[in-house]
Amino acid sequence: MRISTGQMFHQTTTSILNRQSDTNRILEQLSTGKKINTAGDDPVAAIGIDNLTQQNALVDQYVKNIDYAKNRLGVTEGKLGSAETLIASMREQLQRGANGSLSQTERQMVAEEMRQSLDELMSIANTKDESGRYLFAGTEVNQLPFAFDANGEIIYSGDSGVRDSVVSSGITIGTNVPGDTAFMNAPNPLGDYGVNYLPSQQGDFTVQKASIFDDNVHVSGTYTFDFVDNAGVIDLQITDPNGATTTVPNFDPTNPVTINGMEVKVEGTPAAGDSFTLEPQETVSILDTLNQALAYLEDPDAVSTPQNKSILAQLLNNVDSGQNQVSTARGIAGNSLKSLESISTNHAEEKVVNSSALSLLEDLDYAEAITEFEKQQLALNAVSSVFGQVGSLSLFNYI
Repeated sequence: MRISTGQMFHQTTTSILNRQSDTNRILEQLSTGKKINTAGDDPVAAIGIDNLTQQNALVDQYVKNIDYAKNRLGVTEGKLGSAETLIASMREQLQRGANGSLSQTERQMVAEEMRQSLDELMSIANTKDESGRYLFAGTEVNQLPFAFDANGEIIYSGDSGVRDSVVSSGITIGTNVPGDTAFMNAPNPLGDYGVNYLPSQQGDFTVQKASIFDDNVHVSGTYTFDFVDNAGVIDLQITDPNGATTTVPNFDPTNPVTINGMEVKVEGTPAAGDSFTLEPQETVSILDTLNQALAYLEDPDAVSTPQNKSILAQLLNNVDSGQNQVSTARGIAGNSLKSLESISTNHAEEKVVNSSALSLLEDLDYAEAITEFEKQQLALNAVSSVFGQVGSLSLFNYI
């Protein structure tokens, strides 16, 4: 078969260019350390690499979200722990100040100590994060959550919003505990109603329970309980919100009283003429309770009247409920931190698996690549040398 000079030059040139292309491809692999640098190198493997790279980028974003959430929840958990300790200390201060053997001056000193503790607790409740946003304000992060109003009562200006962070596919975790959850909405230890003891009280008694057991027949509103003398025995007269009166003859404190689907338990020895009222109240605020306790200690008659003794018992119960609520809020933050640790571990394991798969798909075997490079270089040199010799042949050299 005859081969023209032009055909020979074309084939040889094409062979040389292919060898150069193969050599350059291996040089690129050696410089990047990757055996797949373009989709054309291996289309199927390139798709897998792209998917794994995107998954790793998503995991990295999740990890950043987790780190942010850990920081906020860590501060939250620490602040709530400090609040727990402070509330326990204030409860002791209240009990110490209620000691009947203290003089008014000594009681005032306890009240001043308690005021400082309340200011410290308010400071904790108004904590800011590293960005200058209020930690316990819900989603109203730029609004001071807790403050005293014109009447000296503590108000909450935040909301109940929880700021969620996406920490994994389909998983979100709250990065904050709203202030009302932590400091405002403790369950009322009495149940569904709060008690108001009157200054005219003479007997030694407290309300232990006032809870609704039948919503269908209950009438919400203010109930008045009057203890009246009836020929030497004490009857209990109850006036409901509609003005209807129910009489419980020969009142026995050991037996609960039921009215309009509500059960009321009174403990102690009420006297004829004593009275108290019940008003709907589902929750108590630890901040309001401690503020009331402070006013109680500043009252010159703090422990000398039956009314104030009953108030003290209720305040202590409310403090206990409020402290439990703070502990519950701290538990929410702690459980979220625990979940984040578990999710973070899962992400770390996923990243290892993805990185290992990526390594198998794209990492270059340098020994193999160098061997292939030397083979291609040798072939290129051989083709170039032969082409040079054949291309220089002329019939005139043999005439």
